Amino acid sequence: MKTKYNNDAIIGGKNITASYTRNGELLRVMYPFPDFRSWIDEFTTGVKINDSGIIYLHEDINNQYNQYYTEDTNILNTEIINTYFNLRIKQTDFVLLKNSVLIKKYEFENKNNIELNVNFLIHSKLLTDYNNMVSGEVKNNTLIQYCHDYTMYTFSNKPLLSSQINNTKENISSGIIKDKDYIGMSCDSSISYDIGCLKPNEKKELTIFLYFKHNNETAEECLNKELTEIKKIDVKKEEQSVEKYWKKYVKEHIGTNLKEETNTINKKFNQIYKRSILLFPLLINQETGGISAAVEIDENMTKCGRYSYCWPRDAVFITKALDSLKMLKETEKFYKIFCKDTQNKNGMWEQRFYTDKRLAPCWGYQIDETASVVFGVYEHYKATKDVKFLKDTYKMCEKAVKFLCTYMDNILGTKDESDIVKNEIEATYHTEDRNKLPKSYDLWEESEGIHLYSLACIYSAFDAIAEIHTILKPEYEQSNRLKVEAMNKLENATKKYNQEIKKYISNNLYNEKTKTFTRNLKDEKTDISLLGLVTPFEIFSPKEKKVLNTIDKINMTLRTYTGGYLRYEDDNYCEGKNPWTIATLWMAMYYQKSGEKRKSNECIEFIIKSANEHGFIAEQVDNKTMSPAWVNGLAWAHAMFVTISTTH
Repeated sequence: MKTKYNNDAIIGGKNITASYTRNGELLRVMYPFPDFRSWIDEFTTGVKINDSGIIYLHEDINNQYNQYYTEDTNILNTEIINTYFNLRIKQTDFVLLKNSVLIKKYEFENKNNIELNVNFLIHSKLLTDYNNMVSGEVKNNTLIQYCHDYTMYTFSNKPLLSSQINNTKENISSGIIKDKDYIGMSCDSSISYDIGCLKPNEKKELTIFLYFKHNNETAEECLNKELTEIKKIDVKKEEQSVEKYWKKYVKEHIGTNLKEETNTINKKFNQIYKRSILLFPLLINQETGGISAAVEIDENMTKCGRYSYCWPRDAVFITKALDSLKMLKETEKFYKIFCKDTQNKNGMWEQRFYTDKRLAPCWGYQIDETASVVFGVYEHYKATKDVKFLKDTYKMCEKAVKFLCTYMDNILGTKDESDIVKNEIEATYHTEDRNKLPKSYDLWEESEGIHLYSLACIYSAFDAIAEIHTILKPEYEQSNRLKVEAMNKLENATKKYNQEIKKYISNNLYNEKTKTFTRNLKDEKTDISLLGLVTPFEIFSPKEKKVLNTIDKINMTLRTYTGGYLRYEDDNYCEGKNPWTIATLWMAMYYQKSGEKRKSNECIEFIIKSANEHGFIAEQVDNKTMSPAWVNGLAWAHAMFVTISTTH
């Protein structure tokens, strides 16, 4: 598969999410969910002008580019000027509101003083493997690329000029494709269209439809019914509808958080804030509420374990932003459908999932994933005051808290061994084998052990369940005394655990020599996640001496010369030299909580200056260029930006 790390722009709608380079090349299409499946290996377009070979639209030395979104929408425009032939091309990409159709609209304008004869070519190579092989077929002026369960149809309302099914990359460079075959065992196919002769200053248009469909009927049936209807679409009218929809969507969720655009920083702030609003729905599974961490960048896992999954912890912090944007239904769906259905019988959540609730590849478990969900449920209640929501999710939270109690018992050595019968059953059937593991991975998924951040997260979950009990107990006092007694028992236990957690942190995760907190029992590397003690989990206040000493150490070891912050000392992921946006935003949140507005603003300005031209925040920033270095459009980073902006 082609390596393609940079998603410079993202569009989508309904059940399609797509990403592009800054020159307008289509990199990825995710359908029917934002994380699965990925379709495109390569999708390149080009023109043959007069007697030239192919001129690729997105990588020719004579091309000049200007890319922008239609304001407050997920409609992407890429203007291309080929300076050799003086041909201007405007490419507009958007996804329809009701159909699984990605539209690519092209406008060709001859800015030369001679006539230009133009052909348009598409080279489409889909991802394939021997267990689900992609084949190609050309029928009814449509390129049909199909595997066992899904099909992608590429077509226009204009007739094809030519096509080639088998391994077309080798000869498409001439700008001429031809083939005797209409069908073949190849994932690599090409088609072309005759745009015609453009006189000086003349304009012509071409619309390409990409239609994605589950194979619940034959291609013949689809061609006869759905594609015929799609070809009748008034593209201009549909574009206007899509524009209207997204502008209304932004207006509904923008609130009063925009700044007066009196300077470039404020303008960029507004751009990032609105782009965040437009990004979140493209990463949410509309059926389950699962939230993808980002559009995938590394399918081959050359540098990472992949990103396009739902981590419960990440999603919890994203729902905090959704609540602040009044996307309350999306948050509720995440907890009431996704979290309920993915919880293990023992009460825990695994490391990560596909957004359709299926378990994704994992390499361990992270205890903070489980604690985060309980914390998040109460955070959502604080935003909505919806008691019914607490009732609907209480059983889930109760199971999770009991799992966390078992985890803490194993750390603290406080497990109750008095129930001999229960212990005998457990020993016989091994029902608690998983619970007996006191170690888990840290939030960075790298170090296995007992971690300060994880304990802080558990502390917040225990606090949250106590608050939930305070709200729900009056509801059951008359009707269900046993339930109230169970709540009281669990609440008393969690209060004791929290006392012990605070003691454990002071005794085991605090360095008496440096007077600073340490991230785990194994090493004393400074880690930005130490901030979790203050924000969001509030075990300690921001002005306590232990905290202030830790902040000083963070600034001495993790702050870079540009003002951005590293994750932790000696980080070697992606060479470990880049500031992380979530680390920098975490510092902004700390400074905001401690009342240091100027320092908080400095951290936020780093984020603003390093976001890309469309307002996407990356996971990491290149200090030398102050540009995105890895994973554009990271949902967690956008969520932190929105969260701090709504309280700033």
